[in-house]
Amino acid sequence: MRQYAERKAADLFPHDRANVQLGNPSTYELLQQVEDRLLSLKPANSRDQWWLGQAMTLAGKIGDGRWLIAQQAGQGTPRAFVGLLVFWLVILFASFGLFAPHNLTSAIVLTLCALAVAGAVAMFLELEQGFGGLVRVSPRPMYQAVRALQVDRRQHAHEDNETCSWRHYC
Repeated sequence: MRQYAERKAADLFPHDRANVQLGNPSTYELLQQVEDRLLSLKPANSRDQWWLGQAMTLAGKIGDGRWLIAQQAGQGTPRAFVGLLVFWLVILFASFGLFAPHNLTSAIVLTLCALAVAGAVAMFLELEQGFGGLVRVSPRPMYQAVRALQVDRRQHAHEDNETCSWRHYC
């Protein structure tokens, strides 16, 4: 699981923002290997069986989240809708300008309002690219999870008397 988290962090938050990989197959193969290892384990007692069930549930949720991100990556606001919205806004502000009094104050106010609306549309389109645009999802929680898994692995490496070895896979 640690390797999957490290690779997923590298896929989602590369140093070059243009290299974001939402559906990297090799990363998904690591998650499938973890699930296969979990399925092959035989818990020693009911407590270990409960932990195994929790691990399988979490692995399933991670897989579901991966598919959701991969499916939403190619889907954005249709260009026809954006074009229609921009056309409608141009007509709207042109009519405001046509019927507004012809002075500097009204021209400045209409220009500022048009810029504000254009900025809102641009931000709306920007937020569709959560991992690769100007406004990004913070990588900090993912890096904290990777660090926590690294620390957890070091702690478990020093424990010799574990009855169930499945915790080393997660």
